[in-house]
Amino acid sequence: MKFSKSWLDEWVNTGLDAEALAEQITMAGLEVDDITPVAGAFSQVLVGQVVECGQHPDADKLRVTKVDVGGDELLDIVCGAPNCRQGLKVAVAVVGAVLPGDFTIKKAKLRGQPSHGMLCSYGELGMDVDSDGIIELPADAPIGAGVRDYLHLDDVIIEVDLTPNRADCLSLAGLAREVGVLNQQDVNWPEIPMVPASIDDKIEIRLDAPAACPRYLGRVVKNIDVKAETPLWMQEKLRRCGIRSIDPVVDITNFVLLEWGQPMHAFDLARLDGGIVVRQAEQGEKLTLLDGNEVSLNGDTLVIADQSKAVAMAGIFGGEATGVSENTRDVLLECAFFSPLSITGRARSYGLHTDSSHRFERGVDYRLQRKVMERATALLLAICGGEAGPVVEAVSEAHLPARNSITLRHGKLTRLLGINIPATQVTDMLARLGLDVTPTGDDWQVEVPSYRFDIAIEEDLIEEVARIYGYNRIPNVAPQARLDMSRHREANLPLNRLKDALVDLGYQEAITYSFVDPEQQRLLFPEMAPLVLPNPIAADMSAMRVSLWPGLVQAAVYNQNRQQSRLRLFEQGLTFIPDESAENGVRQTPVLAGLLLGPVVDEHWDMAARGVDFFDLKGDLESLLALGADELSFSFVRTDIAALHPGQSAALQRAGRQVGLLGALHPSLLKKLGLKSQAYVFEVELSALTERAVPEAGEVSRFPANRRDLALVVEQSTAAGDILDLVRKVGGDQLVGLNLFDVYQGQGIADGKKSLALSLVLQDTQRTLEEKEIADTVARIVSALSDEFNASLRD
Repeated sequence: MKFSKSWLDEWVNTGLDAEALAEQITMAGLEVDDITPVAGAFSQVLVGQVVECGQHPDADKLRVTKVDVGGDELLDIVCGAPNCRQGLKVAVAVVGAVLPGDFTIKKAKLRGQPSHGMLCSYGELGMDVDSDGIIELPADAPIGAGVRDYLHLDDVIIEVDLTPNRADCLSLAGLAREVGVLNQQDVNWPEIPMVPASIDDKIEIRLDAPAACPRYLGRVVKNIDVKAETPLWMQEKLRRCGIRSIDPVVDITNFVLLEWGQPMHAFDLARLDGGIVVRQAEQGEKLTLLDGNEVSLNGDTLVIADQSKAVAMAGIFGGEATGVSENTRDVLLECAFFSPLSITGRARSYGLHTDSSHRFERGVDYRLQRKVMERATALLLAICGGEAGPVVEAVSEAHLPARNSITLRHGKLTRLLGINIPATQVTDMLARLGLDVTPTGDDWQVEVPSYRFDIAIEEDLIEEVARIYGYNRIPNVAPQARLDMSRHREANLPLNRLKDALVDLGYQEAITYSFVDPEQQRLLFPEMAPLVLPNPIAADMSAMRVSLWPGLVQAAVYNQNRQQSRLRLFEQGLTFIPDESAENGVRQTPVLAGLLLGPVVDEHWDMAARGVDFFDLKGDLESLLALGADELSFSFVRTDIAALHPGQSAALQRAGRQVGLLGALHPSLLKKLGLKSQAYVFEVELSALTERAVPEAGEVSRFPANRRDLALVVEQSTAAGDILDLVRKVGGDQLVGLNLFDVYQGQGIADGKKSLALSLVLQDTQRTLEEKEIADTVARIVSALSDEFNASLRD
């Protein structure tokens, strides 16, 4: 919005220069975009009167004039302006005057005629006014007065870029209120007396869309003179706010728009058919606007209509058929409140943007209409004459906005701003903003005025106090934060490390829903009753998962159906096990699960094709266990569960407690689950994987190590892991290396037996082991294996 500083000074004179005022209102949230002088720099330009005006003898487009500027002699001036005439009051640049652009006026001759000065146009004085000739000053302009002083041209135009929430500042009244609060000065509100009706003429108004237009005022004014001249003071105020003078009726409506922020419109009363109806447009209804363009109206557009047709787009644009013209004698002044949502976006849908729609979209004071109607009526009668009828108002109180009542707490105000503003100062700020403030102890109860649509909650009031107090006055206090060392337990293995290890093994992370198909879950875990949702989002997502396997299987099926034959998937998430002893009856356990199927490696010229098996799965899981540097605390134990192949399944135990399961899915389930090949799965409690042994530095032996190999024949059912555990136990500290490097069954081995080849590495940190000590250790190991597992050395 543009406004004239001198006009603002009439409302509240702060004594600040333009730059200081701009800085002040910018810091209050009303950002100033530009400051422009209303006229260029010039001197010695006086008010003069054309005493004589005749045709130049040698030029058709020039006139020879004698001009009185209050001196001893009349000035001979040659002028080419078409509007130059005898008796006209003009702006005269006398000899020696300096005009914008550093142009100096000198004595000259034009086509043989002397010219001792120049009659100036607006453009020649650096004023942004469209005109076809020289300036025409009012008849009462004092001859000899300086034009700069007479027109108050020592003024600037300030352009403010307002945010959409500050519609209250789209007027001089709103800006004056803000400046008054910022400077703790009272605003000189203009007196607006009621204009009594001198005639009985009035018009009926009907609200057919009260939610969109809850208040509409109309007033008949008859016998006006539309050809009257708009006063120069009003023209200048309009010009300095960026509005061109058109005719007195339009100028008056524009003037009150700038003054109070309330759009108005004037209809030619003779062109209206009956009363006014505020209604929604009929789809496709035609309306020719004041600019001559015809629009086809949408059904969501609010219109002002008479008894036969739409005459205006409500709050946006008037219609040509009822517009005021030079033949108008009687007018209907309208002033209304339209709800913002009924106007928002409507102008843009027709490619329009008007000062009226700009304000109605952001919100207009819904209690302002009668005051503005009285103001416009008084100006119209003063400038154009005429007789005014009574004000007719149609209102739907139920649809008018309600005033917000908000509690502002001093404690919260201090806490959010970081400073303590005295209560009396806060009360004064809010009261000057027009809010009804009632102190309640240390707090305030605030009634929001009708022109502040943007204040709805306590934080809005705190913002008002902060900006009026001055953001630049709030001290910069650096936040204080203690830099405590984070508590890091070295024994914790990060989850991301486990995920990275699986990715390195060729796995990809999957994220599946916690809700699964109850039928599919029942196939895998028939003995577990899941939690069934009372209101599932879908029938196949109605049970809480008791394992991550159903989600991974579903993801594998999805990928197999899209020709992905080799899959490695893992997921980390929660399982939900019904447990009456747990909180809320549900035990939620974080687990890490995986699935693999297809060939071990992609097709390769140097590798034999082989599908994954149980030991590939077990090897991947052992790679995860190795990250904790405590893999010896884990053991794999045979197990039988419904979901897994009886001969290819195991339970993972740590310190005797089961922490996971792994194995091949039961062959009878593959087709039911939709899988096209054998799949292998594992699932381990996350807490078992994320607890690792803290490394301890140990001495590196300087003495040689000794390797001994044993080939043992044992029962085929004997687990190699049990053999290794016993060897470690008997070997003691001197056994520093143990490895199972061969398993053999076949020729030379009895039926039901198998051969296990072990390598033992013996070493001491203090001395070189003698052969007898090594032999004794190996003998003890063999003896213990014989006693425990009936193992014998292979021949």
